Amino acid sequence: MTRASETHNDDITVSSEGLPDWLQPVARAAAGVLPEQLSRFLPPAVGGRASAVLILFGEGTDGPELLLMERSSSLRSHAGQPSFPGGALDPEDGDPEGVGPLQAALREAEEETGLDPSGVQLFAVLPRLYIPVSSFVVTPVLGWWRQPSPVGAVDLAETARVFTVPVADLVDPANRATVVHPSGYQGPAFLVADALVWGFTAGLIDRILHFAGWERSWDRTKSVPLG
Repeated sequence: MTRASETHNDDITVSSEGLPDWLQPVARAAAGVLPEQLSRFLPPAVGGRASAVLILFGEGTDGPELLLMERSSSLRSHAGQPSFPGGALDPEDGDPEGVGPLQAALREAEEETGLDPSGVQLFAVLPRLYIPVSSFVVTPVLGWWRQPSPVGAVDLAETARVFTVPVADLVDPANRATVVHPSGYQGPAFLVADALVWGFTAGLIDRILHFAGWERSWDRTKSVPLG
Protein backbone atom coordinates (compact mmCIF):
# COMPACT_ATOMS: atom_id res chain seq x y z
CA MET A 1 0.00 0.00 0.00
CA THR A 2 1.44 3.35 -1.02
CA ARG A 3 1.72 5.90 1.77
CA ALA A 4 2.52 9.02 -0.24
CA SER A 5 0.94 12.44 0.13
CA GLU A 6 -1.48 11.66 -2.69
CA THR A 7 -2.59 8.40 -4.24
CA HIS A 8 -5.43 7.67 -6.65
CA ASN A 9 -7.07 4.25 -6.73
CA ASP A 10 -10.33 3.61 -8.58
CA ASP A 11 -11.98 6.87 -7.55
CA ILE A 12 -10.73 6.65 -3.93
CA THR A 13 -8.21 9.34 -3.12
CA VAL A 14 -5.71 9.44 -0.27
CA SER A 15 -4.49 12.99 0.14
CA SER A 16 -3.00 14.98 3.02
CA GLU A 17 -3.68 18.32 1.33
CA GLY A 18 -6.05 20.75 3.01
CA LEU A 19 -5.93 19.14 6.45
CA PRO A 20 -6.40 21.43 9.47
CA ASP A 21 -3.14 22.53 11.08
CA TRP A 22 -3.75 20.47 14.22
CA LEU A 23 -3.93 17.26 12.18
CA GLN A 24 -0.67 17.85 10.29
CA PRO A 25 1.50 16.16 12.98
CA VAL A 26 -0.50 12.95 12.52
CA ALA A 27 -0.09 13.08 8.74
CA ARG A 28 3.67 13.66 9.06
CA ALA A 29 4.06 10.82 11.53
CA ALA A 30 2.04 8.43 9.36
CA ALA A 31 4.22 9.14 6.34
CA GLY A 32 7.33 7.63 7.90
CA VAL A 33 6.30 5.28 10.70
CA LEU A 34 7.46 1.66 10.50
CA PRO A 35 5.28 -1.34 11.35
CA GLU A 36 7.53 -2.43 14.23
CA GLN A 37 7.12 1.05 15.73
CA LEU A 38 3.36 0.47 15.96
CA SER A 39 3.12 -3.09 17.23
CA ARG A 40 5.14 -6.18 18.02
CA PHE A 41 2.49 -8.23 16.21
CA LEU A 42 3.34 -8.12 12.50
CA PRO A 43 1.61 -10.01 9.67
CA PRO A 44 2.84 -13.51 8.87
CA ALA A 45 4.56 -14.11 5.55
CA VAL A 46 1.60 -16.25 4.48
CA GLY A 47 -2.00 -16.34 5.64
CA GLY A 48 -4.16 -14.08 7.72
CA ARG A 49 -7.46 -12.47 6.82
CA ALA A 50 -7.19 -9.07 5.11
CA SER A 51 -9.10 -6.36 6.97
CA ALA A 52 -9.07 -2.61 7.56
CA VAL A 53 -10.11 -0.08 10.18
CA LEU A 54 -10.97 3.60 9.82
CA ILE A 55 -9.21 5.91 12.28
CA LEU A 56 -11.39 8.96 11.82
CA PHE A 57 -10.45 12.36 13.25
CA GLY A 58 -13.09 15.05 13.53
CA GLU A 59 -13.51 18.40 15.20
CA GLY A 60 -16.25 18.55 17.82
CA THR A 61 -17.41 21.05 20.39
CA ASP A 62 -14.50 20.02 22.65
CA GLY A 63 -11.88 20.22 19.91
CA PRO A 64 -10.26 17.39 17.95
CA GLU A 65 -11.85 13.99 18.50
CA LEU A 66 -11.76 10.35 17.38
CA LEU A 67 -14.70 8.20 16.30
CA LEU A 68 -15.04 4.90 18.15
CA MET A 69 -17.67 2.23 18.54
CA GLU A 70 -18.43 -0.44 21.10
CA ARG A 71 -19.01 -3.93 19.77
CA SER A 72 -22.07 -5.89 20.84
CA SER A 73 -21.62 -8.16 23.87
CA SER A 74 -23.12 -11.02 21.85
CA LEU A 75 -20.35 -11.16 19.24
CA ARG A 76 -17.97 -14.12 19.23
CA SER A 77 -14.91 -11.94 18.57
CA HIS A 78 -13.94 -8.87 20.64
CA ALA A 79 -17.38 -8.79 22.30
CA GLY A 80 -18.17 -5.56 24.15
CA GLN A 81 -14.82 -4.04 23.26
CA PRO A 82 -14.43 -0.45 22.01
CA SER A 83 -12.81 -0.30 18.60
CA PHE A 84 -12.40 1.64 15.40
CA PRO A 85 -15.02 0.95 12.74
CA GLY A 86 -13.76 -1.75 10.41
CA GLY A 87 -13.72 -5.38 9.41
CA ALA A 88 -12.67 -7.94 6.85
CA LEU A 89 -12.37 -7.11 3.16
CA ASP A 90 -15.18 -8.32 0.92
CA PRO A 91 -14.44 -9.50 -2.64
CA GLU A 92 -16.14 -6.39 -4.05
CA ASP A 93 -13.78 -4.12 -2.08
CA GLY A 94 -11.03 -4.75 -4.59
CA ASP A 95 -7.35 -5.62 -4.49
CA PRO A 96 -6.03 -6.10 -0.91
CA GLU A 97 -2.75 -4.69 -2.18
CA GLY A 98 -4.42 -1.60 -3.62
CA VAL A 99 -7.81 -0.01 -3.16
CA GLY A 100 -9.29 -2.86 -1.12
CA PRO A 101 -8.44 -1.68 2.41
CA LEU A 102 -9.55 1.89 1.62
CA GLN A 103 -12.89 0.71 0.31
CA ALA A 104 -13.35 -1.73 3.19
CA ALA A 105 -12.59 0.89 5.85
CA LEU A 106 -15.20 3.28 4.44
CA ARG A 107 -17.76 0.55 3.74
CA GLU A 108 -17.50 -0.98 7.19
CA ALA A 109 -17.67 2.45 8.84
CA GLU A 110 -20.85 3.23 6.93
CA GLU A 111 -22.38 -0.15 7.74
CA GLU A 112 -21.52 0.04 11.44
CA THR A 113 -21.99 3.72 12.27
CA GLY A 114 -24.13 5.13 9.45
CA LEU A 115 -21.62 7.84 8.56
CA ASP A 116 -21.63 9.33 5.07
CA PRO A 117 -18.32 8.30 3.42
CA SER A 118 -18.50 11.30 1.05
CA GLY A 119 -17.70 13.54 4.01
CA VAL A 120 -14.48 11.68 4.83
CA GLN A 121 -11.07 12.62 3.44
CA LEU A 122 -8.62 9.72 3.64
CA PHE A 123 -5.20 11.21 4.28
CA ALA A 124 -2.84 8.37 5.21
CA VAL A 125 -2.49 4.60 5.43
CA LEU A 126 -0.43 2.96 8.17
CA PRO A 127 1.55 -0.28 7.74
CA ARG A 128 -0.34 -3.53 8.06
CA LEU A 129 -0.48 -5.06 11.54
CA TYR A 130 -1.63 -8.39 12.94
CA ILE A 131 -4.23 -9.44 15.52
CA PRO A 132 -3.22 -13.01 16.50
CA VAL A 133 -6.47 -13.87 18.32
CA SER A 134 -8.53 -13.35 15.15
CA SER A 135 -5.81 -13.83 12.49
CA PHE A 136 -6.72 -10.45 10.99
CA VAL A 137 -4.09 -8.65 8.93
CA VAL A 138 -5.25 -5.08 9.53
CA THR A 139 -4.60 -1.99 7.42
CA PRO A 140 -5.26 1.16 9.51
CA VAL A 141 -6.67 3.92 7.28
CA LEU A 142 -6.57 7.49 8.61
CA GLY A 143 -9.37 9.90 7.78
CA TRP A 144 -10.38 13.52 8.36
CA TRP A 145 -14.10 14.01 8.96
CA ARG A 146 -14.29 17.03 6.71
CA GLN A 147 -18.10 17.05 6.59
CA PRO A 148 -19.51 15.31 9.69
CA SER A 149 -22.72 13.34 9.36
CA PRO A 150 -25.01 11.79 11.98
CA VAL A 151 -23.76 8.47 13.38
CA GLY A 152 -25.18 5.76 15.59
CA ALA A 153 -25.38 1.99 15.97
CA VAL A 154 -26.85 0.67 12.72
CA ASP A 155 -27.24 -2.97 13.83
CA LEU A 156 -27.44 -3.55 17.59
CA ALA A 157 -26.55 -7.19 17.03
CA GLU A 158 -23.09 -6.00 16.00
CA THR A 159 -22.66 -2.53 17.51
CA ALA A 160 -23.75 -1.49 21.01
CA ARG A 161 -23.02 2.21 20.54
CA VAL A 162 -21.05 4.74 18.51
CA PHE A 163 -19.28 7.63 20.22
CA THR A 164 -16.57 10.24 19.83
CA VAL A 165 -13.72 10.86 22.27
CA PRO A 166 -11.96 14.24 22.49
CA VAL A 167 -8.22 13.95 21.89
CA ALA A 168 -7.82 16.10 25.02
CA ASP A 169 -9.34 13.26 27.04
CA LEU A 170 -7.08 10.68 25.39
CA VAL A 171 -3.91 12.61 26.24
CA ASP A 172 -5.04 13.43 29.80
CA PRO A 173 -2.75 11.39 32.11
CA ALA A 174 -5.67 10.85 34.50
CA ASN A 175 -7.41 8.78 31.79
CA ARG A 176 -4.47 6.52 31.03
CA ALA A 177 -3.50 3.16 32.50
CA THR A 178 -1.88 -0.18 31.75
CA VAL A 179 -4.34 -3.01 31.25
CA VAL A 180 -3.41 -6.46 32.58
CA HIS A 181 -5.05 -9.52 30.98
CA PRO A 182 -5.20 -12.93 32.71
CA SER A 183 -3.16 -14.31 29.79
CA GLY A 184 -0.26 -12.12 30.86
CA TYR A 185 -0.78 -9.50 28.15
CA GLN A 186 -0.13 -5.92 29.25
CA GLY A 187 -0.76 -2.85 27.15
CA PRO A 188 -1.93 0.76 27.13
CA ALA A 189 -5.51 1.57 28.00
CA PHE A 190 -7.75 4.63 28.07
CA LEU A 191 -10.63 5.19 30.49
CA VAL A 192 -12.78 7.58 28.46
CA ALA A 193 -16.45 8.08 27.55
CA ASP A 194 -17.60 5.48 30.10
CA ALA A 195 -15.47 2.88 28.33
CA LEU A 196 -12.22 1.01 28.79
CA VAL A 197 -10.36 1.18 25.49
CA TRP A 198 -7.63 -1.46 25.32
CA GLY A 199 -6.03 -4.03 23.02
CA PHE A 200 -5.34 -3.32 19.36
CA THR A 201 -7.34 -0.07 19.34
CA ALA A 202 -5.64 1.39 22.41
CA GLY A 203 -2.24 0.36 21.11
CA LEU A 204 -2.77 2.27 17.87
CA ILE A 205 -4.10 5.33 19.68
CA ASP A 206 -1.10 5.23 22.01
CA ARG A 207 1.36 5.12 19.12
CA ILE A 208 -0.42 7.85 17.15
CA LEU A 209 -0.38 10.17 20.18
CA HIS A 210 3.30 9.39 20.70
CA PHE A 211 4.54 9.90 17.14
CA ALA A 212 2.36 12.97 16.61
CA GLY A 213 4.01 14.57 19.65
CA TRP A 214 0.74 14.79 21.57
CA GLU A 215 1.56 12.29 24.30
CA ARG A 216 1.83 13.58 27.87
CA SER A 217 3.73 11.80 30.61
CA TRP A 218 1.47 9.32 32.43
CA ASP A 219 1.76 6.80 35.25
CA ARG A 220 2.50 3.46 33.58
CA THR A 221 2.32 1.67 36.95
CA LYS A 222 -1.42 2.44 37.19
CA SER A 223 -2.99 -0.85 36.18
CA VAL A 224 -6.49 -2.05 35.33
CA PRO A 225 -7.08 -5.82 35.56
CA LEU A 226 -9.23 -7.66 33.01
CA GLY A 227 -11.29 -10.73 33.75
